[in-house]
Amino acid sequence: MTNIAIIPYEARYQSDFKRLNIAWIEQYFAVEPHDLEQLEHPEEHVLPNGGQIFFALSENEVVGCVAVVNTGETGFEMAKMAVSPTVQGRGIGKKLCLAAIDYARQLGIGTLWLESNRKLTPALTLYRSAGFNEVPSVPTPYARADIRMEITL
Repeated sequence: MTNIAIIPYEARYQSDFKRLNIAWIEQYFAVEPHDLEQLEHPEEHVLPNGGQIFFALSENEVVGCVAVVNTGETGFEMAKMAVSPTVQGRGIGKKLCLAAIDYARQLGIGTLWLESNRKLTPALTLYRSAGFNEVPSVPTPYARADIRMEITL
């Protein structure tokens, strides 16, 4: 694989953001209304108030993505991380995770949180290796979320 470039959101990649996330969500769970809000309208539901989406590009092809979402009172969430199955296991998820963490640090955010599911073992291993720790869960719009993690920046 050639070099992976991590770039910030560009509207031309919105369909890739949706495509990559729908694929993994449908593989393990069901797509939920809040997913569709964010995936179909990121300019309204992800990017405002300091939110960002990062894309991993390989030879101008989007092979991964991750979002940092300002959720208001609950702070900033790392969400919608997806890596194409054809390139999983090559460190792209780690690069995306670190890009999200670096971005949050640049904004001066003290804590970045995420929600996931315990059956997504590779993802949880990645999050732990990046410094996320499990914390008590709070109410969530996702039926699939059974673990909450945070990193102090």
